[in-house]
Amino acid sequence: MNFLSHFYFERFATNPERIVGGLLPDLLKNADKTFVLKPKQYENELLDNPLLEQLYIGWNRHIEVDRLFHNSTYFFQHTHQLKLQIQSSLEGLPIRPSFMAHIALELLLDHILTQQRAVSIDKLYAAMSQVNEDALRKFLKINQLSDIPKFDKFYHQFIEWKYLYDYAHIEKIAGALFNICKRLWQFEIQENQRQLLTEQLVSYLHHHMGDYQEIYQYIHYELVDFK
Repeated sequence: MNFLSHFYFERFATNPERIVGGLLPDLLKNADKTFVLKPKQYENELLDNPLLEQLYIGWNRHIEVDRLFHNSTYFFQHTHQLKLQIQSSLEGLPIRPSFMAHIALELLLDHILTQQRAVSIDKLYAAMSQVNEDALRKFLKINQLSDIPKFDKFYHQFIEWKYLYDYAHIEKIAGALFNICKRLWQFEIQENQRQLLTEQLVSYLHHHMGDYQEIYQYIHYELVDFK
């Protein structure tokens, strides 16, 4: 799942560390795809400090949400249908349609959350700004992150860019998807390709995603007893 969907499961959290912990795996991946942490190896140290513990709880819940989502019938059905829906807009491009369908589903779900006002993007960015940065850096240091200054720079840019607001506008999602794909493949797109993908996403959203609540309900109930 993407940022807003992960935030959905932490939206009632009372401290920013819990919220940022729930975003942290994806923030690290976006900062540098080689950043890989294994906090369970340092659990005793992390549980010894209440702020680090909240970051760790958020982290673990993020991993569990992704596990549930990516192994759900909902995910498999929608990524298959989306792949068929969008593959014509990817003709002549090196992009793997199954990858694009995966990311498109996540961004469409984020879009729906904004339209339904199920999450507050303002609150997400506020939590990122209010987090105890010393605790965050200590969390990363304990986990042996190789380049904390690089992550620091990305973290503050992420807050400054505020691009999550773009997910409220369906016409901006196609551009976001192509930009994500450019991290993996080299290509240029024509305006007609972006427009076609937008039309396909709008059609899919209107005709096939009325069941979006099912995946959030499923994950919510599975998380009830998760520690």
